[in-house]
Amino acid sequence: MIKKSILYLITAIAFAGNSIAQADKNSELYKTILSKDSLLFEVGFNTCDIKQFENLLSSNLKFYHDIDGISDKTKFLFDLKNGLCKNPEKRQVKRFLVKESTQIFPLYKNGILYGAVQNGEHMFLEERETQAGIAKFTNVWQLEKGKWKLTTSFSFDHKVYENQTTEKSFFDNDAEIEKWLKENKVPTLGLGIIENGKLKQIKVFGEISKGIAAPYNTIFNVASLTKPVTTMVALKLISANKWDLDEPLYNYYTDPDITNDPRNKKITTRIILSHQTGFPNWRYLNKDKKLNFQFEPGTQYQYSGEGMEYLRKALENKFHKSLEQLADELIFQPLKMKDTQFIYDKNVDETRLAIGYDKDGNPYEPQKNNTANAADDLLTTIEDYGKFLVSIMNEEGLSNEIAEEMKTNQVAIGKGKHFGLGFEIYPLDNNEIALSHGGSDKGVNTIVFMVPKTKQGLLLFTNSDTGTSVYESLIKQYLGEKGQKIIDIETK
Repeated sequence: MIKKSILYLITAIAFAGNSIAQADKNSELYKTILSKDSLLFEVGFNTCDIKQFENLLSSNLKFYHDIDGISDKTKFLFDLKNGLCKNPEKRQVKRFLVKESTQIFPLYKNGILYGAVQNGEHMFLEERETQAGIAKFTNVWQLEKGKWKLTTSFSFDHKVYENQTTEKSFFDNDAEIEKWLKENKVPTLGLGIIENGKLKQIKVFGEISKGIAAPYNTIFNVASLTKPVTTMVALKLISANKWDLDEPLYNYYTDPDITNDPRNKKITTRIILSHQTGFPNWRYLNKDKKLNFQFEPGTQYQYSGEGMEYLRKALENKFHKSLEQLADELIFQPLKMKDTQFIYDKNVDETRLAIGYDKDGNPYEPQKNNTANAADDLLTTIEDYGKFLVSIMNEEGLSNEIAEEMKTNQVAIGKGKHFGLGFEIYPLDNNEIALSHGGSDKGVNTIVFMVPKTKQGLLLFTNSDTGTSVYESLIKQYLGEKGQKIIDIETK
């Protein structure tokens, strides 16, 4: 009976797929169902948070398992509470969605969406065991009084996962990560893994607010990780021969504070992207709150948000478009980065926003920019920013010349590192390099790494003043020997 039901449902889905296409991975439906999956399993199942099941399972649930038989909601919760979750602190089994296997099909009646079918594969790992298990599943989600509920679930074709050398390393340390977060008072951690030029894994740990688990599409303020986006706007325009890397910017903009200083004519995009302007990080740090030169442009390194803002104003004057518009046209729309924006407005889903916290766990008031800042306060998700990094690795929209300039040492910054165009450059072994950028504000600590040669990458987003405390272990764990080399450089 179970096998017939499974066959019938899969056949029905296959025929439906001919007339109604599966949901696009950037659609709201796809993101909603994955968010519910994340709450049900990454939070509910993996941490024995039973209330997630109570909230998300329909009272009419039917669960079909090819080994354990049929369960309704009452039996399912009873078995969970008295089996795997009888001693949550000793719980060892974790479930992981194979995200790339996921398919979402909308269900309509009279043109109105009433549900969705989720097909995919999921893996199960017991920490004591050396091998993971894998199975197929089909879940039917329905809207009940406006809320998504799991009404029918099939889990079948359970077997040992044979090809797990790479995959296992992505998720074999979740319990330890959760422990680090609690020990270091980091409420939320976003983790993204890029392998072979593809965003392979997205994980979000911790809580979005007290008692509410953070979804996989949590929105983070990433502070200075805004700068690489502004950088790529400029580099794409240069690659399209619409902007010049070495043209003096006074042709388009001069800040009133430095109008009478002849050094303003030496400011170029190259000098700004390699942080050689001579500007302070922010003018408000000066006693008079005015912009000034602290050394001759192009002679040494000094990190400056003012430089990126200077570039923004020049670009906006030249193209008669805001930075937000330019980024939307050149980056956000082509990459379908629908959860990324410079401006805090009504489009921000505050239920997914990870607000920042100080070292004592006290929340900061969120920064709410009403104009784009080229250097700071971008709002984004691990998935969106991961897509962005993958596009950089694949040199999308960049000429060969500009792609090489980006990875070429422009100025020394100490510890054997250099700044290229928009990124720090770490020297690795075997003539490899890693590109990196970080972000740090009140309640924000973020960092990303890319290894262009092997197309590996790592994203770490945290929402706490103490967020850097989890960096070292994660960098070493996910980047291996390359990560160790990066740590060695930073701890010289």
